[in-house]
Amino acid sequence: MNIKFLATRWGNNQPWDIFFERLLADGFDGLEFAFPLDVDRAELDLLHNLCRKHNIGVIAQHYSTYDADFNLHYDNYIKWFEMISPYPWMRVSTQTGKDYFTFEQNKALIDFTVEYEQKYSMPVSHETHRNKFNFAAHITKQYLEKINYLRLTLDISHWVNVAESYLQDQQEAVDLAISRTDHIHARVGYPEGPQISDPRAPEWQEALDHHLAWWDKIVATKRAEDAEELTILPEFGPHPYMIHLPYTQQPIADQWEVNKFMKGLLKERYLS
Repeated sequence: MNIKFLATRWGNNQPWDIFFERLLADGFDGLEFAFPLDVDRAELDLLHNLCRKHNIGVIAQHYSTYDADFNLHYDNYIKWFEMISPYPWMRVSTQTGKDYFTFEQNKALIDFTVEYEQKYSMPVSHETHRNKFNFAAHITKQYLEKINYLRLTLDISHWVNVAESYLQDQQEAVDLAISRTDHIHARVGYPEGPQISDPRAPEWQEALDHHLAWWDKIVATKRAEDAEELTILPEFGPHPYMIHLPYTQQPIADQWEVNKFMKGLLKERYLS
């Protein structure tokens, strides 16, 4: 199985050519880029030109449909997917729906992505995320049981935060989610937050070990299924995910270096 490690554009404002130089120099295989409906199309053109030049892929991340009115939300969700359709993405990873939408409303959004996937031969997975339909393990379990074609981008750090635990009492829900995961967001959460300060620090070893165990199961599952590819995105984010020191507003760690560390740790774990 081919495991690809991606760099996140989130929190990085360097010009695209410099960003590409950095991710390639640091051994990333591609990138994930999150952008709203009003993104400058020239930026997407530039991004894909650079991807072709360097022979790497990019995942499109959807996050920006916020409308509380479901009909408007649905229309804008479709517009975003239609807007990205001319481009050759590796996949689409989408933060879908709302935690307060009904099951039927969220399912309508999921079903649209299935139609999109079939029309454009573009895999789509739904990121587990607070405020979205799959904000918690036990709720996502209900969706997975009722929608057998639902596929996930698993960012389990959110569930740890929502459940205020390492999910020891929700093993069935976690195992079901692992069996439906196609893309990993490798950020480490803890019971009081979705992102620890620094996975290199010994005081966070317990949190890291829980996440490694979950990711190990995903890799083992995909290998048992003889999957062709698994993508992993180290996704430690900038402020406010990364806490800043009071008064000075300095970050307590270097976001890029933390994600590079996670890439190296997982690459050695799964490819050595």
